[in-house]
Amino acid sequence: MGNKDWKTELKNHFENMRILEKCQAETLIHFEQFCEFIVEPAFEALVDEIASFGVKARFQKAKGRDIRLSLSFPGSKDEQFHYKIAIPRNSVELRLALVIRGRKNLKSDYKTTEEAFMPDLSPAEVLKLTKDDVILDVLEHYRNFSYEALTSPD
Repeated sequence: MGNKDWKTELKNHFENMRILEKCQAETLIHFEQFCEFIVEPAFEALVDEIASFGVKARFQKAKGRDIRLSLSFPGSKDEQFHYKIAIPRNSVELRLALVIRGRKNLKSDYKTTEEAFMPDLSPAEVLKLTKDDVILDVLEHYRNFSYEALTSPD
């Protein structure tokens, strides 16, 4: 088996576990800061502006898990579109998931897609995003969803 010292192996294992847990805790703190200082102000600005177009919007945050913005059908209370940024469980870096959920009309089922949130950015670059960067990403996804809903045959 070689001359590996099992006590050293055991010590290394517990040290690695400690480092991993520390990375997970730091990642969660970064996600909380990202939500508080970048995403929440972006969503607040969008909610206010979207209201001027007769569309109800609201956002909610699930601590340590995700933050989501939902838009209603124009002139209705019924939700049409969700934009959710989530942190995958046990993440050791800020690689976030984006979940888009929407329905064409009140009778249709929700269609959900999941993708990486701004996949071209490194975890460090995600923390440097501005409120406007997030707003533009929401608008791009909302616009794509709306066009697809209007032009799809079913």
